[in-house]
Amino acid sequence: MKSVRINPSELEGKISIPPSKSVSHRAVICAGLSQGVSKVENIIFSEDIIATCRAMESLGVRIENQYANDDRSTLIINGREDLDLYKDEIDCTESGSTLRFMIPIAALVGKKVGFKGKGKLVSRPLNDYYNIFDKQEINYTTVNGGLPLTIDGKLKAGEYELSGDVSSQFITGLLFALPLMDGDSKIIITTDLESKGYVDLTLEALEKFSVHVENNNYKEFIIKGNQKYISRDYKVEGDYSQAAFWITAGLLGGDLKCCDLDINSLQGDKEILDIVQRMKGNLTITDDCIQAVTSSTTGTIIDASQCPDIVPILAVLGSLSSGTTEIINAERLRIKESDRLKAISTELNKLGADIEEKQDGLLIKGVEKLKGGIVDSWNDHRIAMALAVASIKCTEPVTITNSDCVKKSYPGFWEDFKKMNGNLEVIE
Repeated sequence: MKSVRINPSELEGKISIPPSKSVSHRAVICAGLSQGVSKVENIIFSEDIIATCRAMESLGVRIENQYANDDRSTLIINGREDLDLYKDEIDCTESGSTLRFMIPIAALVGKKVGFKGKGKLVSRPLNDYYNIFDKQEINYTTVNGGLPLTIDGKLKAGEYELSGDVSSQFITGLLFALPLMDGDSKIIITTDLESKGYVDLTLEALEKFSVHVENNNYKEFIIKGNQKYISRDYKVEGDYSQAAFWITAGLLGGDLKCCDLDINSLQGDKEILDIVQRMKGNLTITDDCIQAVTSSTTGTIIDASQCPDIVPILAVLGSLSSGTTEIINAERLRIKESDRLKAISTELNKLGADIEEKQDGLLIKGVEKLKGGIVDSWNDHRIAMALAVASIKCTEPVTITNSDCVKKSYPGFWEDFKKMNGNLEVIE
């Protein structure tokens, strides 16, 4: 395990924001299910994306890394509409997206297949799929409701009922698989749908690969069967959930220009822009760049239901804004890579923040400065990166233990932090 020791400093410079992990998963899967060969540009091999590539290869898809520009790769993906099982176990490592997207896709084959993982993924809930398996008489075995999981049976077209307040990943997994079935299907959402932005990204990816789904106001999704994915060239857009760290860093102390973002993106985490402007953060927005400079921000109420991934960094911003910031509708963060409400409040409070943890959110009283000290990432990439940004406003150095967990989504984060004038050393 590695740690990093950061001496507080203002950050400045121009940074190319990494490609969206959410969009990358979807592009790799859609290309893999297509007839023909697709070229998918602007991929970073984070641990989660590697897991999805290997999972698709387990079903017979061929993926070649054509070339890399710095840390950005272009994938040549030979799709397969006639999937088969080439490995009887799919290792999802710690990627919830890989697991929940691949279960219905693997169930298209109709052969016995296992899923394994590690860390918190082992206990992440899968009940929505188990309910479907029970209804369709698909055999499965699980350990305490989690991983390892084995399924043996073929998914059938028909009506599917899913709750909308656990994870949109179940909906996305079925949206990938159902168009390929011999028969029409319908997904009925039984509660208000949270994380609509992620479903929008899925529908957009499907459309780009020539698959159409009718969205009835996020209450029903009507899916015609016997559709075909058609290969295409695709460039993955920049990731707003990663941009949020650098935008906040610029606001807390510095001048950062975040580039390679699509201002018309459907990503739910683009809400960072509205939230920051509501908090009186100073942003300059152009076609593909967002500049954030030192600002005196003020507290606000943040509804996290549509943007859960940016809550850790918003907790940092709230901690260093005048007045009170309240984060609500965030209970789902307790079943992420860590219990993110507990993790971020515990570690920021160690640094001198004033955060009260609620069942479904955080109540944050702003302070002018933090003090520094030793904090832990909870083996969660978003906690580690948020704590790094918090160091900007500390009076003493900050040591973050288990810092290499950033590989899950952003392997080059610590290098980029240094390039932006960050003063850090890696401790083995």
